[in-house]
Amino acid sequence: MQEKEIVSLRERVKSPPAKTLVQSYYKPAVEAGIKYLFEHEMNIHLAHSLMLERQGIVDSDSVTKILKTLILLKKNGAATLDIDYLQEDLYSYVESYIIGQLGPDTGGRMHTGRSRNDLNTTSWRMALREKLIALMENLNQLRQSVLTLAEQNIGTIMPGYTHSQHAQPISLGYYLLSVADLLNRDYIRVNHALETSNCCPLGSGALSTTGFPIDREYVSKLLGFPSLIEVGYDGVASRDDAHEAAAAIAVLMTGISRVATDLQNWNTMEYGMIELADEFSSVSSIMPQKKNPQALEHVKGSVAYVTGSLVTALACSKNTSFADVNDGVTAPNVPLMEAIAKTSLASEIISGVLQTLKINHERMSHLAEVGFGTATELTDVIVRETGLSFRKAHNIVGMVVRETIESSRTALSISSEDLDAAAQKLFGITLNIEPLAIEKSLNPQLNIKLRTATGGPAPETMEKMIARRKSDLTKQSNQLSQLRSVLEQANSHLLALAEKSAGRSLACSTGD
Repeated sequence: MQEKEIVSLRERVKSPPAKTLVQSYYKPAVEAGIKYLFEHEMNIHLAHSLMLERQGIVDSDSVTKILKTLILLKKNGAATLDIDYLQEDLYSYVESYIIGQLGPDTGGRMHTGRSRNDLNTTSWRMALREKLIALMENLNQLRQSVLTLAEQNIGTIMPGYTHSQHAQPISLGYYLLSVADLLNRDYIRVNHALETSNCCPLGSGALSTTGFPIDREYVSKLLGFPSLIEVGYDGVASRDDAHEAAAAIAVLMTGISRVATDLQNWNTMEYGMIELADEFSSVSSIMPQKKNPQALEHVKGSVAYVTGSLVTALACSKNTSFADVNDGVTAPNVPLMEAIAKTSLASEIISGVLQTLKINHERMSHLAEVGFGTATELTDVIVRETGLSFRKAHNIVGMVVRETIESSRTALSISSEDLDAAAQKLFGITLNIEPLAIEKSLNPQLNIKLRTATGGPAPETMEKMIARRKSDLTKQSNQLSQLRSVLEQANSHLLALAEKSAGRSLACSTGD
C-alpha cells in the first residue's frame, strides 16, 4: 500500500484558511519570504541537513536525497515552488516541494530537531545581516565623499549659522567634518546593530531546543555566525535586534535629513551658495526656469518612512508576550527591510549630490564678510587690548552692530570711532582700538586661522583631524570587507560540503 504524501502542515485543523486571512497574512508572508529569505532559508536547510547526518540523527541516504533536492531547488529558485498562498509561509512550500519530490518518509525528515520558530528567526537575522552590511558599505562611501569634499574646502569661507542666523565664520570643510563625525557615530550604531543581529538562534526549536543530539555550534559556523543565541527561549522570543537596527537607521536618516535641509537652503537663489548637479535635479511642467532639488526632497521624505519603521517595530512588540508571537516577532520584519533599503539608497544619493556639487566660493565668502559673524572676535580684541570684561565688551559690540545695521552698513564698515561712541554711551569710556586690529578682527579668514584650539576650524587643525578620520574610515572599511569575505567563504564552503556529500553518496549508490 502506497504511503500517503502529506504536503500540508494543517492536520490539526479541518478547514482551509479563510480567504481574508490568506489575502491579509499568508500571501504577504509568502511573498516576503520569497523576496527576502529564500537564499538564506535554503542555506539553513543545507546546513541543518548536513548536521543531521553528521550527528547520526538522519541516515546518510535520506540526507543525500534531501541535499540533492535542496541544491536543485536553490539553483532553480522559488519559481519552482507551486504556490497557491493557502499555506502560511515560504517554508511550508519548501517542505511540500521536498516531500513531493522524495515522499514523506524521506523528505519529512528534513525538519527533524527544529521548528519554524527558530528557522524563521534565523532566516530574518541572516537577511538583516545582509542588508545592514550593504547599508554600511554605502554609508562608508558617503563618509568618504564627505571627507573628500571637506579636505577640498578647508579654505572655503562661509557663515556658520545658529538659529538660522549668522553666528561665526567657519569653512565649508569644517561644516563637512562635523557631518563626517556624525556619520561615523551612525556607522558605529549600525555596526552594533549588526553585531546584535549576527548571532545564531537556530537550534532553539519552538522555544526549549530539542531532545535530539544536535550540534548548534556546527550549524552556526556553517552559516557564518560568530556566535549563538545560547538560550533557546531568547532565540525565538527576542526582537531587540530589529528594534536596535530600526533605531540606528532612524537616527542615521534624521542626521542625513538635517544635512539635506542645509543643502536645500543653500541651493536657493537667496543663499546662492551651492548648486545641485542636473542629474540630481528635476524641472517644472509649467515654469521653464525651475531647477528643483528633487534628490534632497526625496531623501527628506524617506525619513518619515524610516522613522515609521522604528515606531512599527516598537509598537508591534509593545504589550505582547515575551514569546514567539507573530505580532511582536514577525510583523516588524518587512517594514524594517524596506526602511534599510531606503536608508541605503539615501546614503548613495547624498554621496552623489556631494560628489557633483557646484560650490559658489565667492558668494560664501561674501556672506561671511558682511553678516556680522566676526563680532565675537571683535569683542575678544577689545578684551585683549583694553582689559575690559567680556560682558562689557559684548555690550559695546552689540550696540555697534545694531547701529551699523540701522544705518544700512556692513560689518566691514565698523570703525574705531564706532566702538568709542558706543563705549562712551554705555560706560563713559574710550577704547582707542587701533584700526588695523579692528580690520583684522573683521576678516573672516583671519578669524578662522586664530581658532587653533582642539576641534577648531584653523587649517592646520583641520588637516590633522581629516587625516585621522580618513585613517579610521579605512580601518572600518577593511573590517567590513573582511566580514563580507567571511560570509562569502562560509556560503561557498557550505555549498561545497552539501554538493560533496550529495555527490559522494549518490556515486556510491550507483556503483561509480
